[in-house]
Amino acid sequence: MRPLTPHEARVLATLMEKARTVPDSYPLSLNTLVLGCNQKTSRDPVMDLTEAQAQAAIDTLKKQSLVFEASSSRVPRFEHNFQRGFGVSEPQAVLLGLLMLRGPQTPGELRLSSERWYKFADIASVEDALAELKARGDDSGAPMVVQLARAPGMREQRWAHLLCGESLLTPYPQAGTGDEAVNRETEPVSLGQAERMQQRIELLESQVAHLYKELGLSQA
Repeated sequence: MRPLTPHEARVLATLMEKARTVPDSYPLSLNTLVLGCNQKTSRDPVMDLTEAQAQAAIDTLKKQSLVFEASSSRVPRFEHNFQRGFGVSEPQAVLLGLLMLRGPQTPGELRLSSERWYKFADIASVEDALAELKARGDDSGAPMVVQLARAPGMREQRWAHLLCGESLLTPYPQAGTGDEAVNRETEPVSLGQAERMQQRIELLESQVAHLYKELGLSQA
C-alpha cells in the first residue's frame, strides 16, 4: 500500500477517533468530518482542510478500501476500514490513529491520549504494541512506527507513525544514531520497563514470603 498523504492520514484518523468517541454520530457526514479534521485541540499539526480537499482524500481512500460510504443514509456518510485494511489489532490501530492525529508522542503520553479510545492496562502494554508495529518491518520491510531520538530534557523517547512515509520525519532522527548509540548503555529505563521490574519484584517478594511461611520461618 502506498504512503498516505497528510490529508488522507488526517481524514482516516478523524474517522477512527469519532467512531470511538462519538459513536452515536458515526458514520460521519462530509461537513462533520471536515470539522473534526480541523479541530484546534488534540491535533498536530492543526489543519484547515476544505470540503473539496477532504472529499478528494476520501475518494483515494475509498479506492484503497480504507474508507467506505454508508449505504443506508440519504446524506453521504463515511466510515473507516483501517484495522482490516492494514491488518492490525485494536491496540495497534488505536496507537497509529493517535500518532496520525497528534504527532510524535511518548508511550506515557499515548496511554493518556488513548483513554477515550482504548484502555491500556499500563505503559508496558503500550510499549509492547509499539514494538509489534515496529517489528512488522522485519517481515514485510515496512515498519509502521519509528522510535525517535530523545529530545533534550525528556526522559522518554517519542514514537512517530510511518504511514505517510519517512519524508515527513526529517526533523525527527531515529533513535540509536551517532552519539545516541554510544550512550545507549547509560540511558535510563523506560516507564514500561520500570513497571515490569516492579511487577517482578513484587512477585518475587510474594514467593519468598510464601516460602518462609511454608518453612515456618520468620522474615527479618
